[in-house]
Amino acid sequence: MARYHVDNRFAGTQQAITTTYKTQVTITALTATLCRGRAVALAYGPDSVPNATDCNIVYTIQRQTAAGTATAATPNPLVPADVASRSGAFVNYTAEGTYTLPIFSRALNQRASQQWAAQDNDAMLLWPATNIVGLALLALSPTFNTAVFMGLDYEDQ
Repeated sequence: MARYHVDNRFAGTQQAITTTYKTQVTITALTATLCRGRAVALAYGPDSVPNATDCNIVYTIQRQTAAGTATAATPNPLVPADVASRSGAFVNYTAEGTYTLPIFSRALNQRASQQWAAQDNDAMLLWPATNIVGLALLALSPTFNTAVFMGLDYEDQ
């Protein structure tokens, strides 16, 4: 099964985070190429100069149920010979979509970054073959107000 990578440096302008969640990346099913998918690895952390006052950043993943306004990004196949992804990737949201409650959350110090990888098929974060439904990677902070990096590796099914 082909694997792909997408992150919020692929297209558009990174958006500063605020005290409310700001969407960095979404990966969704699309009507034209409808398929399910699963996230197999995540990377996230600050992508700018630290705040003068030490603070935390909360990274979360929620299920998207309606699209917001973002820049389309072309996922990169991890093996160059693989076909293009059938899922839609969108980055650097300027207007938020609609999301459900979090299915993954981590709070880190502003000077920390982290990677997560699913240990087996049961731990992967899945999305259905339903148009514009997928996973949204979001971040917020009470005091850090610049850009963060968020990216994921995933498989189309």
